[in-house]
Amino acid sequence: MADATTADPPQVRAGVRQEVVHPITRRARMLRLRYGLFVLGAVVLAVGAAYYWLSGGRYITTDDSYVQANLLSVTTDVSGLVRSVAVHEGETVRKGQVLFRLERAPFRLAVQEAQANLAQTRLNLAALQADYVRAQRNVAAAQAQLAATHATYDRYARLVRSHAVTAQQFDDAKFKLLAQRAALGAGAAEAAATLARLGGVADRPVAEMPAYRLAAARLALAERNLRHASVRAAFDGAVTQVSKLQPGQYLAAGTPAFGLVQSQGMWVAAEPKETTLTHARPGQKARVTIDAYPGHVWHGVLQSVAPATDQEFAILPAQNSSGNWVKVVQRVPLRVVLTQGPHDPVLSAGMSAHVSIDTGHKRHLSDLLP
Repeated sequence: MADATTADPPQVRAGVRQEVVHPITRRARMLRLRYGLFVLGAVVLAVGAAYYWLSGGRYITTDDSYVQANLLSVTTDVSGLVRSVAVHEGETVRKGQVLFRLERAPFRLAVQEAQANLAQTRLNLAALQADYVRAQRNVAAAQAQLAATHATYDRYARLVRSHAVTAQQFDDAKFKLLAQRAALGAGAAEAAATLARLGGVADRPVAEMPAYRLAAARLALAERNLRHASVRAAFDGAVTQVSKLQPGQYLAAGTPAFGLVQSQGMWVAAEPKETTLTHARPGQKARVTIDAYPGHVWHGVLQSVAPATDQEFAILPAQNSSGNWVKVVQRVPLRVVLTQGPHDPVLSAGMSAHVSIDTGHKRHLSDLLP
């Protein structure tokens, strides 16, 4: 057994020398490491914040946005009983497709009445033209008779002074002259009245006369009402609330029958905070997602920035001059037009959306300088 005094020191084992670390030195190393990590973390945080600031401000994002579409309350400008409804709830329709029909019999009768009135007006105007020609001829005949009577009167006026004719004969000639003058005036007045009823031009074509045009306009209105008895779609879309209209129901002119929602040209009405609109310009690209279709992306274009906030159109807008007024960041409506592809899901007006608009703006460190 070897002597304990001759054994190897504890620092040397199996030919390897182990260094003994003093506790104070180990603590210093730990402090240096800790401070280094603190500094490195601060640097990383500063670089990350700088990168976030430099890359920020480019996109305008908001989830306060909803899908919008042109909505039409289908109405008709004529009144009548509903004969049939040609569509059903949710059906997709094309522009010009018949939606419902009113009872056509009253409108057909109105057309026939207007046609008869137009024909009668043509006959009446032709008769007026003939009456005017006759009145002119009567005036010419009365003028000739008046000339003869006037000559007789002048002759009797000379002869009565020499008593070649009696006073009675002279008086008869005088009163006859007066009567024929009155008859000539009456004939001329009748001719003038007939000419006035012809519009002042006797030889004008009948189709150009005011009375004929009035009758023709009434016929055109009756034919238009007949066409409007069949109500057609104003644009491509889908019908809704069709059950509000039933056959046999009396539909007054201007009464909404049901709704028609346009299927194309949809847009998103987004309302971001006004503080994010510094670099918003029409024409900028947008990315849109719909809550109902997670994962699907629509692309669009910022069409317009509203010239006024919604509260400006309120019945009781905010009175900012009051003493207890508190400033609130307003929401400014934006209109983002969607580009819909053939494989995109069908959208419904009112769906919630998330919009991100790329303004293309880039920040620079020089912006931090005063």
